[in-house]
Amino acid sequence: MLIMAETKKSNLILIMIAIFIATFMTSVETTIVTTALPTIISNLNGLSMQSWVFAMYLLTTAVSTPIYGKMSDRIGRKPIFIIGLIVFCTGSFLCGIAGNIYFLILFRALQGIGAGAIMPITYTIIADLFPYSRRSNMLAMNNTAWGISALLGPLLGGFIVDRLNWHWIFFINLPLGAIILLLVIFGLKEQKREHQKQPIDFRGIISLSITLIALLIFFQSVGSQNLSIISVLISGIVFLIFIVLFYQSERKAIDPIIPLKLFEQRLFTIQILTLSLLNGIQIGFQIYFPIWLQSIYKVPASVAGLAVTPSPVMWLISSIFVGALTKRFSPRRITLPIVLIQILFYIPLLFAQISFPMFIFYIIAGITGAGLGIVVTTNILVSQEIVDKSEVGTVSSMQTLGRTLGQTITTGVFGLIFNIAVNSSLGGHNTVSFNQVNQFISTNEAVKFSGSIVYSMEEIILNGMHAVFLATVVVFIIAFIINLLDKNRDVIK
Repeated sequence: MLIMAETKKSNLILIMIAIFIATFMTSVETTIVTTALPTIISNLNGLSMQSWVFAMYLLTTAVSTPIYGKMSDRIGRKPIFIIGLIVFCTGSFLCGIAGNIYFLILFRALQGIGAGAIMPITYTIIADLFPYSRRSNMLAMNNTAWGISALLGPLLGGFIVDRLNWHWIFFINLPLGAIILLLVIFGLKEQKREHQKQPIDFRGIISLSITLIALLIFFQSVGSQNLSIISVLISGIVFLIFIVLFYQSERKAIDPIIPLKLFEQRLFTIQILTLSLLNGIQIGFQIYFPIWLQSIYKVPASVAGLAVTPSPVMWLISSIFVGALTKRFSPRRITLPIVLIQILFYIPLLFAQISFPMFIFYIIAGITGAGLGIVVTTNILVSQEIVDKSEVGTVSSMQTLGRTLGQTITTGVFGLIFNIAVNSSLGGHNTVSFNQVNQFISTNEAVKFSGSIVYSMEEIILNGMHAVFLATVVVFIIAFIINLLDKNRDVIK
């Protein structure tokens, strides 16, 4: 284990800079791609596959996260972090030279495999370096990198797309990765530690991976423009078989990839489920707000990306008050009113038409960030506090996994719903094809269309957006009901 007392102050600074940049690099990847997505899917003709660009990255991140966590306990943080960094940067370079949507999705998978090491191990390194009394401040400082990335990502992504081309949104990771690599090599000194060797839960890893892949393929197959009943049936059956095998393997495993015993605590289960659901909502509005603004309002990519920037700003501001709130209120009393407020602000999106004021998107983004900043931070603090101290590391890994899984599954579900709604609307507009809608969502391509066909395509896209945000409201309602089941009325101390 890394010992703070034996780590020079200069090295601590180098390590924290490396962690800060690594957090920025992996988190900015989502916001930059979000802004550039309309241009990417138009250039690569990939509207029907657009959710895979995010889902594949999140899927491989989810699958690889617990594996890296186990390996870092056996081999050490430093080598695993470096391996993940190299894999991530390699995937970024290959994404930048991808010639079609299928190669882009494949290389996004490689990026996700690298990110699966970077994201959780940054928090593990902080836990190794700093005692509990200082750890929360370091985590808050590191979260600032996420806030900056979420703020600058859309602006940077829009600037790159408008002034250069979308390929450079991936190439930008290469110099950042080089800086991180040098800082970690020279700054991070790791002590050799004694530990009890446990067999790796290969059955759990394999069954979890197949379960998640089958689930995503199921949702993508159902929502595909060319529906394949065979693909739907096979992926559905595979999912059901392997989720049972995963459950059985985790019950018997000596060192399970996901310890099921933790879920015997209702409060812990509620915190993890809420964390996963709300992070899924976060990725949903980050994807579909820019698409809505570019396709309906025809604003440049850089302006459309600004629609999500109030969220991280309000997230950072609201998270400051979490400590005071958790000292006075139970988790239930914090979460329920905030989720209810979120629902009320998202309902207008279900009825929004072409004349819907654009500034309201900024308000909703801000409200979303403020609410999630409080609730998600509370979920993390509470779930770490109510378990045994020996399990805090495992819980932290599960939090990262839960957030990624929530985003993975929700991205697939929202993509499915959007594609179904668009395909359904095409039935009432015989003069419009799916490929035309694919082109229309990009600001640069919309100039090719004129007359009544523009109105028809706007109507089709709006129907898709209404369906997506109806699903978002449903997810909020599920989170609300889950927290109603929380029987704990006490403040967590």
